[in-house]
Amino acid sequence: MLNSVDSEGKTGGSRLANTKQQRKRVRIAQRQRLENLRYKSSIKTHFRRLKDSITAGDPDAAAQTAKKLTSTIDKAAARKAIHGNNAARKKSRVARLLSQL
Repeated sequence: MLNSVDSEGKTGGSRLANTKQQRKRVRIAQRQRLENLRYKSSIKTHFRRLKDSITAGDPDAAAQTAKKLTSTIDKAAARKAIHGNNAARKKSRVARLLSQL
């Protein structure tokens, strides 16, 4: 498989980590990837809950969800799970949704 040609026309195929440090970096990257996915998933869940509470007309639940959502967005941006501009855009969406109440 080492001399095969992939879909982009490059030779080489897939290779495994050869050194101890490379294997460690693979483990760390996998752990970081899962952490980033958790942040992104929880942001989506909080957005869904915020929309539900707004459509139900519950301002207390909406405010509480918005506070938790904004905090989660800030933490994700600080950990570089999402880009800073993406975080700003999401926080703007939160404010715009809250103004609908």
